[in-house]
Amino acid sequence: MSKEIKRSVPTDSEVILGILNGSKDVLETVYKAYFPMILQLVVMNNGTDDDAKDIFQESVIVLYDKVKSGNFELNSKLKTFIYSVSRRLWLKRLNQLSRNAGRISDFEDVLPVEQDMERHEEKDLQFRQMESALMHLGEPCKTIIEDFYINNKSMQEICAKFGYTNADNAKNQKYKCLQRLKKLFFQT
Repeated sequence: MSKEIKRSVPTDSEVILGILNGSKDVLETVYKAYFPMILQLVVMNNGTDDDAKDIFQESVIVLYDKVKSGNFELNSKLKTFIYSVSRRLWLKRLNQLSRNAGRISDFEDVLPVEQDMERHEEKDLQFRQMESALMHLGEPCKTIIEDFYINNKSMQEICAKFGYTNADNAKNQKYKCLQRLKKLFFQT
C-alpha cells in the first residue's frame, strides 16, 4: 500500500484547468493557499481582515474572468499574479480612502497588472449600468429579461407565465423589452 501525500497547493496549471472545468475545490484550495499572503499585505498596510477578504475575492474574480475569457497566459507564478492584482486593488482602495499616499510595504514580487484591472473595472461599471437599466425597465419587461437571460427559462415557460397566446408573441415582447433595455443602458 503506497502512502499518497496530498499537496495543499495545486500547481498553477491545475488551478487554471480547475477554473476552466468549474471546480469549486480548486477555488477553495486557492483561498487556503494564497489568502494568508493577501491578509498580511492588507493588514500591514492599514487594512482590516474584512478588507483583505474583499480584496482577495476581487482578485480571484479577476483571475477567474481572465481564465474563462480563454486568452489568459500565465507569465509568472500564480501566486505572483494574485498578489499583484490584490496589491493594485488595495492601492486603489487606499487612494480612495486617502489613508495612505499610495505607498505599500511589499514582501512579494509584483507584476504590472494595471491594464487587466482597468478592463475589470470597466466591466464592473458596465454590469452596474446594466443593473440600473434593468431596474428602470419596469414590468413585465424586467421579469421577461431576467427569466430568459438569468434564469434560463424557455420562451414556452415565459409564454405560459405571462399568458401570451404563443411563443412567437413572447419572443416579440422580449425583443421589444431588449430594445427598451438598450435605450436605457445607453442613456446612463
